[in-house]
Amino acid sequence: MILSMNSQDLLEGLNTVTRALSPRPAKQILEGVLISAEDNRVMMTCSDGSLTIEYTNTASVQEEGQVVLPGRIFTEMIRKMPAGMVTITEQDRRSATIRCMKNRSSLAVMNPAEYPEITPMKTGATVKIQQNKLKDMISHVAFAVATDESRQILTGSLLEVNRSEARLVALDGFRLAMYKLFQPFELADGLDVVKAVIPGKVLNELTKILPDDDAFCSLLIDKGRMQCVFGNIRLTTVLLAGEYIDYRRILPADFKTEALTDKSSVQDAIDRASLMAREGKNNLIKLSFREDTLKISSNAELGDVEEETEASLNGEPLDIAFNARYITDVIRNVPDEKLFMKFNSSVSPCVVVPQSGNDYLYLILPVLADRKSVV
Repeated sequence: MILSMNSQDLLEGLNTVTRALSPRPAKQILEGVLISAEDNRVMMTCSDGSLTIEYTNTASVQEEGQVVLPGRIFTEMIRKMPAGMVTITEQDRRSATIRCMKNRSSLAVMNPAEYPEITPMKTGATVKIQQNKLKDMISHVAFAVATDESRQILTGSLLEVNRSEARLVALDGFRLAMYKLFQPFELADGLDVVKAVIPGKVLNELTKILPDDDAFCSLLIDKGRMQCVFGNIRLTTVLLAGEYIDYRRILPADFKTEALTDKSSVQDAIDRASLMAREGKNNLIKLSFREDTLKISSNAELGDVEEETEASLNGEPLDIAFNARYITDVIRNVPDEKLFMKFNSSVSPCVVVPQSGNDYLYLILPVLADRKSVV
């Protein structure tokens, strides 16, 4: 195999596909990037066995073929090369020569015949969504995906799409995040809703490689896999198996107390109070709502902090405590300038929603000595 392509295009492709590499691959061959050259185009592929990312671009192909190069070191090698044309030559199945300007390097190669066969998906339910909107949805819920593998289904996020909206839901047992996109979606005849539980790792990688523009990406979803195609990139992943938590039963139907306040003021106050909360045993932040005031406080053996900001209260006064990191994550992801919080009591969940509309919903449990998970 002999091919030549621009170093920046090559690096862009490598930076994209190597996101699928596992730090501890099940097979040595999965440490590599598969490079396939034919018809004056090159395809780069990396996989960890469940997530596969492919990148295609034009190239000058003098001799067609395939080669598997060590993914991470090859990427670092190209990153440090000068701008210009890079030529990759592999002839003896043992090594490949990489030339750029006056630079020459060589790398040992692996047998491409040992690389797992990547079969593009052909069947399933198709959903088309604008890249920047999908990226925005993911960015607002990914923080609530569980990291505890004991309940594997919660290490993913539930995507639900019907003919009028798409929603992405994540919950880790102590907080829930839901973001909605209202627009018409074309689904196949006889199909009312499409569901998929997408691994959290995949969502994180998608936000890093999805372009921030309004071009459409295409999601192809079947019972066990999802394929996402945008531009010259194709990402394929195994979906999480099993039924996702019925999150609707967790959401309170009515509330006794509502509070409206300035988001940035509350966020700044909590950030300052968190400095002391981290020194305490439970990392607690206490919120005290009165008629027109919200007090935010924390204490530890080293001292205490008390902040005060304006708030509009509808209902009875309320004192409630939260894990500082959890409440910070929620407030940081609220896209509005106002923070609208709803409560029933100091021991029941707090729900954060828009002042008008229902584009998002966040739920967070207060901290109690005997608090159990929400699910």
